Amino acid sequence: MSTTTLSRPRQGRMIAGVCAGIARRFGWDPTLVRVVAVASVFIPGPQFLAYIAFWILMPNED
Repeated sequence: MSTTTLSRPRQGRMIAGVCAGIARRFGWDPTLVRVVAVASVFIPGPQFLAYIAFWILMPNED
């Protein structure tokens, strides 16, 4: 696991950088995180609201 903080990168964003920030924090491939995020929309739950919350709460990278 990486020791970087959870933040939205300024480079490599698709929409808001939430998936890229999560991928960078845990050392995962950003494409994999994006595919899982999109696929999770098809199962019931508050995924969209969680994405919006991360967008608001995650700081931008310096």
